[in-house]
Formats: sequence, structure tokens, C-alpha cells
Amino acid sequence: MDVRHLDLLREFADRGSITAVAAATYRSPSAVSQQLRSAERAFGTALVEPDGRGLRLTAAGRLLASRAGDVASALARLQRELDELTGKPAGTVSIVGLPSAMEFLVPRLFSRFDGSAIELLLDDADVAEADFASLVADYDLVVGHTIGAQPAGAEGLPHHIIATEPLDVALPLGHRLAGRTSLRAADLAGERWIGVPVGYPFDTVRISIENQAGQPLQVVQRVRDNRLVESLVAARQGCALLPRFTTRPRPDVVLVPLADVRSVRRIVALGRPDRLERAAVRIVADALTSIGAELE
Repeated sequence: MDVRHLDLLREFADRGSITAVAAATYRSPSAVSQQLRSAERAFGTALVEPDGRGLRLTAAGRLLASRAGDVASALARLQRELDELTGKPAGTVSIVGLPSAMEFLVPRLFSRFDGSAIELLLDDADVAEADFASLVADYDLVVGHTIGAQPAGAEGLPHHIIATEPLDVALPLGHRLAGRTSLRAADLAGERWIGVPVGYPFDTVRISIENQAGQPLQVVQRVRDNRLVESLVAARQGCALLPRFTTRPRPDVVLVPLADVRSVRRIVALGRPDRLERAAVRIVADALTSIGAELE
């Protein structure tokens, strides 16, 4: 039984098409098709079948794909135990995450692993909460955020809570509410609001504010980048939510906590079970949690 065949079937199950597998694994579609045929010869049964203009896994293909993760986890666990035995955890750990969290975590992470045998490979992604889980197919660790216990769509995926961070209301200097020590939802009723796209965690808090106040906010813009949000608030285009610890202090923006609406985000690290079995990945995940504790 060739582990590479199991990995291929797992990739096909996760991504749904030969073209998607080829793009993700830097191979040509014809090479992927050839490897699927090779896997069928090795297992002695059909693993894919026509489905409209594409292909889908057969019952045998689904069975093998569903167990591929167990095999990958077992092999990764064996490698981790060997690394721990020799005392030489090494390798590249790929990390993708939302910029507002990575900006705080990454510099400290690099300082911890400078000169070690662990290499960090970074990417950034500011996506809807439900889309963080899909990134685990391509990265060892995915740093996302959520208002709940873990990002929507990540049910069943191992995750580590890195930090818990309050979300405050950002107001322009001189705003009628800027001198308050705390705010209630009713104070914000009818205010112009710089929001985030629908499906992003901060938008969940916006809905809670409206429900508590019994009146909607005037959402005038929906943008992703917190630095852009800061600049729009400073320009008096509206109020917004910004994370308390990772927002850079600036003289023209005031942060005020909410008193009657739960306004906290959890920064979490997600990963596939087999990837998290690797010693280097575990060490980096533990380091992220340690760094996150400094944030609180």
C-alpha cells in the first residue's frame, strides 16, 4: 500500500476535482490523472467514477480517503517520537493567519526560533470565519479568530486558543461618546458604522449591539483591514470595532469598552490532526500559545 496513493485520494476528497488537486500540489492535471490510474491498479479496484463532466470517488475511494488521515497521523506521530528521541525537531512549519493577529505573534515567533532547525514559512489571509477551516489543507497552522469557541466550519478540527482579546468601540477624537469610560448598546443606536463583510466575526458583535439596542446602526462601509478601519474612524466617517491589545495607539482614535454586549474575540490556531502530530508543528503551536498569553 503506497502512502502517496492514500494522500492523493485524500486530496481529491478535500478538493473535489483533478484540476483543484493539480493546482494545490503543483502538478499537471494529466499527472494527477495518471497517479489516480496507478492507485487503481495498485488497489485492484476503481477509485473514481464519472460524475457529470467531472469525477467523484467510488465507495472504495471514499473508504481509502477517509482512512488516509489516520495513516498520515500515525506516520507523523512516529516521526515526532523519533525527533523527540534524538532531540532534534526540525523542518519547515507553514503558517497562515489574519494580519491583525499575525502582526503581534510573528515577530516574537521568529525571535524564538532564530537559529533553530525549525523554519517558519508565513502567509496572511483575512477571510470569513467559515473559511479558515478550509486553509488547513494547505498550511500546517491556520491562525483565525472567532466570537465563539472555535471558528464556524472548524468543528472536529483540533484547535488551540492562543489568546482572548476584547473588542472595543473605536470613536474619533471629539466624538460625543469619546469621553465615556464604557458604552452601552443603546448609546450607539443610529450611529454611522464602519463594519466588516457579512460572515466575519466582528459583524456578529455588530448584530448583538443592534439587538440589544433595538435599533440598527448605519453601516456605511464594510472593509477588512483594521488599519483602514482606524483611518476611516479618524476621518470621522463612523464608529467601529477594533481589538483592544493589537490596535496601535493613535491620538485621533479613542477605544471605549462595551458594557452590556459580549465583545471578545478568541484567536485560535487550527490544523489537520496529521500535521499537528509533527514535532516541529507542535513546538510552534505551543510557542504561539505562550506568546498569546503575553497579549492578555
